[in-house]
Amino acid sequence: MRETPEARYGAEAHERWGGTESFRESSRRTQSYSEKDWAAIEAELEGIESGLASIMAEGEPADGPRAMDLAEAARLHIDRWYYPCSHSLHAGLADMYTADGRFKAHYEDRAEGLAAFVAAAIRSNGERA
Repeated sequence: MRETPEARYGAEAHERWGGTESFRESSRRTQSYSEKDWAAIEAELEGIESGLASIMAEGEPADGPRAMDLAEAARLHIDRWYYPCSHSLHAGLADMYTADGRFKAHYEDRAEGLAAFVAAAIRSNGERA
């Protein structure tokens, strides 16, 4: 059985964000997800993240249309599967992607500099909106 993010980080997430509407909504949605749902979520996110890594490797800027389109896809991924995710909320997540060592490592393990690139793409996408 697949270890869900809720199983891996549930206690910490509850401690940090348990009082928020976003947390409550995410908990409500995810408790009914099947293995098939989790596989779809992971595949969708992998496509977004690998796309961002490819764009960065190709030398395109984080504020370019392809990077911003994938940043928007990432925002909509959160919105669809977890909780309503405004551009300003997504920008707050972008800050966490570079400030929190675990989030940063998630991106940096794929490609050096990717955490900052993703964060910049998210912020640029928010400004575009």
